[in-house]
Amino acid sequence: MKTIGLIGGMSWESTMHYYQRINELVAARLGGLHSARLLLWSVEFAEIARLQHADDWDAAGRILAGAARRLEHAGAEGLLICANTMHRVAPAVEAAVSVPVLHLADITAHALLADGHRSAALLGTRFTMAQPFYRERLERHGLSISVPTSEEQDALHQIIFDELVKGRIEPASRERFITIMRRMHAAGAQAVILGCTEFGMLLRAEDAPDIPRVDTTELHCQAAVGWMLA
Repeated sequence: MKTIGLIGGMSWESTMHYYQRINELVAARLGGLHSARLLLWSVEFAEIARLQHADDWDAAGRILAGAARRLEHAGAEGLLICANTMHRVAPAVEAAVSVPVLHLADITAHALLADGHRSAALLGTRFTMAQPFYRERLERHGLSISVPTSEEQDALHQIIFDELVKGRIEPASRERFITIMRRMHAAGAQAVILGCTEFGMLLRAEDAPDIPRVDTTELHCQAAVGWMLA
């Protein structure tokens, strides 16, 4: 089993799920008392969020690059950035280390194509939806990617930063989320990308089961375990 390094804390709510799910998947694959060989560096999210909203991605990238170097030095043989939005600085992280970084957008694209989807709606933070770094990475795989309206982006961004990263699950926000999903699916998106690692906290399996979706957190965890045990 190879050792995976997690750059987490963005937020710790979803990073907690990463830790749990990777261990669950290793146990399911190997049985017995097996668990994951992993390292975790958890950043101080208030600092990262401040830099995001100040559009200072260079500074945010330096923080994550420093975390990556520390994880590699501690023995990590591969890395995960445990947040969709912070893949905005994936190039800085990749440049800082000699070990592979399992890029979430590539993993998501492969899952969509494997399921026969050629178009998808991308839901996430305003940064992930409005900036090109994530959408263009998906489109390199031949996918057609749509994003919500500006008003919908504001609503999703608020749900994430005012509620989900603080562990709050509001039924009204879930309904708003489902409404956005349904509109975009009706507009032609074959599937919906849950492009925020906290969205799995909000959307339940029984919510809009007729709309295909990909949970990026689950995909990232599965890819990590597949790489660790390859």
